[in-house]
Amino acid sequence: MHHELKIEAHYLNAIFAGEKTFEIRKNDRGFQVGDSVTMTEYYPESMKILRSKRSVTIKITYVTDYMQTEGFVVFSFKINQ
Repeated sequence: MHHELKIEAHYLNAIFAGEKTFEIRKNDRGFQVGDSVTMTEYYPESMKILRSKRSVTIKITYVTDYMQTEGFVVFSFKINQ
């Protein structure tokens, strides 16, 4: 399955830098290992996606809800090449 999500610019920058390899999200989409996710940059103040539409597509490699708020999951990922 493929998911489309918004992500704040500083988090997207950390993904591009290789510093961020996980995401914590409300599991309202049923995230599973093997799913692909396109994360598109936006500014939370305006809730608008940036005109540049910088984005990254990743593949989920691990999912857990261990020690998370009910209904949330953590997933690790690799950037699609």
